[in-house]
Amino acid sequence: MYTNHAQKRAQQRGIPPFINELLDRYGREHYDGRGGIILYLDKRSIRQMERDMGREPVRRLAEWHGAYKIISVFDGMTITVGKRYKRILH
Repeated sequence: MYTNHAQKRAQQRGIPPFINELLDRYGREHYDGRGGIILYLDKRSIRQMERDMGREPVRRLAEWHGAYKIISVFDGMTITVGKRYKRILH
């Protein structure tokens, strides 16, 4: 489930629905301290994807390894999606 904002951002940023599914399935969760959970792909989740799907398909998705999405802690709706250009600090 997406907010209107998340749908617009996914379209503007060109993030395909398949990437959102990968984030849901393999994404690492990190609480942002403001009522949201950031889902992103790290080395461990990328290795898991390689085990499940094979190395070549995951390599072809390399441009999306920096994708992230933020979901609400309260209702589970996707607040926004994007592509990381900086590290997520823990």
